[in-house]
Amino acid sequence: MDWATGLVPGGKENFNACLIIVDRFSQSMRFLPCHKEDTAMDTALLFWNNIILTCGVPKIIIIYHPQTDRLAERMIQTMEDILRRFCAYGMEYKDHEVYTHDWVTLLPTVQLAYNTSQHSTTGKAPSLVEKVWNPLFPVDHLKRNLLTIHPTAKDFHEMWKIACDTAAKCIAEAK
Repeated sequence: MDWATGLVPGGKENFNACLIIVDRFSQSMRFLPCHKEDTAMDTALLFWNNIILTCGVPKIIIIYHPQTDRLAERMIQTMEDILRRFCAYGMEYKDHEVYTHDWVTLLPTVQLAYNTSQHSTTGKAPSLVEKVWNPLFPVDHLKRNLLTIHPTAKDFHEMWKIACDTAAKCIAEAK
């Protein structure tokens, strides 16, 4: 668990940092947008709402320190590198309703791209190790022979594809 700070403000709440949480067993990770100025209570609520309610209470929590083992250190550095690269692209996507999606709204795509890509130490995708299955993407359910697709769905698919490609590029560059 560590924070990446100094990020370009994004989202409706102008998040400028991100809490990075890595599961040491499966190598899966979570990116949780936050503020550099968040208090311990803010962080505890973020952890409660996004980790404990979905995964339960971990046996141990290791906050990044250089004196921890090299695997944890390297994973956190890689996650920060991926996140900073993704934010550096300045990704903004305007859909047909002119709603702008920035790094905060596209952050789940980075998480999904990382957690479904093969990890070098396990030879499997982290989500496969963690859940014993890889999640399906929305595009997996689209019928190829549809005559019309709602503009919102088409915009979402295009935005998701761009963000996913960028995330994959960031992951490859960070490794």
